[in-house]
Amino acid sequence: MAASDCMLGKIGYGTVSEALAYKLPFVFVRRDYFNEEPFLRNMLEYYQGGVEMIRRDLLTGHWKPYLERAISLKPCYEGGINGGEVAAQILQETAIGKNYTSDKLSGARRLRDAIILGYQLQRVPGRDILIPEWYASAENELGISSGSPTYQKSENSYLTNSCTEDFEILHGDPQGFPDTIMFLKSLAELDVVSESERTPEKRQIRERKAAAGLFNWEEEIFVARAPGRLDVMGGIADYSGSLVLQLPIREACHVAVQRNHPSKHRLWNHALARQQAKGQGLTPVLEIVSYGSELSNRGPTFDMDLADFMDGEQPMSYEKAKKYFARDPSQKWAAYVAGTILVLMTELGVRFENSISMLVSSAVPEGKGVSSSAAVEVASMSALSAAHGLSISARDLALLCQKVENHIVGAPCGVMDQMTSACGEANKLLAMVCQPAEIVGLVEIPSHIRFWGIDSGIRHSVGGADYGSVRIGAFMGRKMIKSIASSMFSQSLPSSSGENIDELEDGGVELIEAEASLDYLCNLSPHRYEAFYAKMLPESMLGEKFLEKYADHNDSVTVIDPKRNYGVTAAAKHPIYENFRVKAFKALLTSATSDEQLTALGELLYQCHYSYSACGLGSDGTDRLAKLVQAMQHSKSDDGTLYGAKITGGGSGGTVCVVGKNCLRSSQQIIEIQQRYKNATGYLPFVFEGSSPGAGRFGHLKIRRRTSSKLT
Repeated sequence: MAASDCMLGKIGYGTVSEALAYKLPFVFVRRDYFNEEPFLRNMLEYYQGGVEMIRRDLLTGHWKPYLERAISLKPCYEGGINGGEVAAQILQETAIGKNYTSDKLSGARRLRDAIILGYQLQRVPGRDILIPEWYASAENELGISSGSPTYQKSENSYLTNSCTEDFEILHGDPQGFPDTIMFLKSLAELDVVSESERTPEKRQIRERKAAAGLFNWEEEIFVARAPGRLDVMGGIADYSGSLVLQLPIREACHVAVQRNHPSKHRLWNHALARQQAKGQGLTPVLEIVSYGSELSNRGPTFDMDLADFMDGEQPMSYEKAKKYFARDPSQKWAAYVAGTILVLMTELGVRFENSISMLVSSAVPEGKGVSSSAAVEVASMSALSAAHGLSISARDLALLCQKVENHIVGAPCGVMDQMTSACGEANKLLAMVCQPAEIVGLVEIPSHIRFWGIDSGIRHSVGGADYGSVRIGAFMGRKMIKSIASSMFSQSLPSSSGENIDELEDGGVELIEAEASLDYLCNLSPHRYEAFYAKMLPESMLGEKFLEKYADHNDSVTVIDPKRNYGVTAAAKHPIYENFRVKAFKALLTSATSDEQLTALGELLYQCHYSYSACGLGSDGTDRLAKLVQAMQHSKSDDGTLYGAKITGGGSGGTVCVVGKNCLRSSQQIIEIQQRYKNATGYLPFVFEGSSPGAGRFGHLKIRRRTSSKLT
């Protein structure tokens, strides 16, 4: 191995360790059902030793550009290579409680936490899935909550009353949402110093300790809520201008924001030391705490001087901001939150003269294709806007949040995620034409129809290589279609003798002229595509050949790699046909109730699913779930009430959307699919069901801590 120039394979502890030890560049593909992958990927990224290869290129043997990129890297790992010995020593010392201090959990408890982390990686906040009884019992004995409990309706009244006892609600209404009420309770608990009768040690994990010093409890706090979304139809066709149908889910992100004059701001010690070292006196500071960091391999806190967002008299460029947040992989998450501040500065000319404290708590699970990032962005910008008296419509706020993800985070997503999180309505499908973001209505879900989301356990990312390459392929296809149409239009014009070179049917010239300036692929109908363009598009094209012939693909959020081969036909065909499928789906929802209606809806989901696979955006897990739904639907020994399934969002893993009858038998079949999937893969999928309103409908809360409720 030491004699090699680089390695190619799947991520694993052994391969990553050896690659780092020998300072060998590592070309890798994603590994399904491997919860530790994000940790190892971040490690390779941090030490500049990894290159991700998309599955399609691995299977087709298109390895050259990845290998060329790999051998140009200079891995910089300088750490130890005795990890086994170190891990064994840590476990031994942890188990016996060595170096135990009063403000940390006991050694035995910390060892239990280490063991349970594998369970927690498959768990969504608010749902205790696969947590062993011995661990839950230990938590009860110690008086520690393992997360937000699942609430019964009978408890809502008590929780609401308890919430108003803790805070005076100056504006807004929690609307009885259990997650909102519990978020407010968690805020109140940050201001409470409790002494356990059993032991005086503190029971707060690192992020809660940081959060406890975040707010000035005498000042107002602003709270916003934004849900994730289930992509029912539309998916990756959004950036090509398709009609999409999106359902806001029950799980949501909450963000609390407080603004304070720098003289009243509670600075963390290192932030205070940084300001003192600069010798500039007190200046506005941004401090962020994000819950759930232990499950996502990221730092729980982030802070910066707000002046760092300025480049002279103007806000820094988005490109500089992208590099700023990418410096430390464990802090890269802050771009989703702090990036909203820079976008408000750049796009609306807002200037922030006060310090800002932000607490982020999201129950929208990451990497499952249900727009966890959009929920964070929308909730963050909503709370910031409320705290600073900005009046921004839900639609405009969504478009601003898309800029955060596209330009500061660097993920080339469309706008449907942010629009659903901001503008969605509970139990209704948001119908939107993404040109760029025109809401055409809210579609009622018939009472006999129900949608579920089933998580495959395979981590999804719109920043991944698969998603970006398919988007580039679609924009390449659009550029080629426009070029073909321009050529056809030129040939259709009368020659110097007054004759047409190529006669077209009535109105054909006008259509060709319109297609020569095609703004969105979805404005091209399937029959026009098949009649004039399908056979003229290449199946794939090398980036440098495309650039030589067409110069640019006219997409501001992606960059063509000259050495990469891009699929063109499948990537361009998908949005054209998907737009038609979504329109048909929307029309079917309003048709007469019948089994044929459900069968047709399900067929459209299946067609979309296999079109994703043709683009290279499928995965073993999502394919398995779709096949399980099919098996349930067509079982001769069972009365199938599920009718279709499709991969959602950006594909390459994540969640599958299922449509079926709204009845008890359907719920039983969903549970059976869960168990069959677990038996086959070892992973018990999380099921998304239920809905909640978007941030625009929720509005915001303005609260102040009641002095009488504080305990000491």
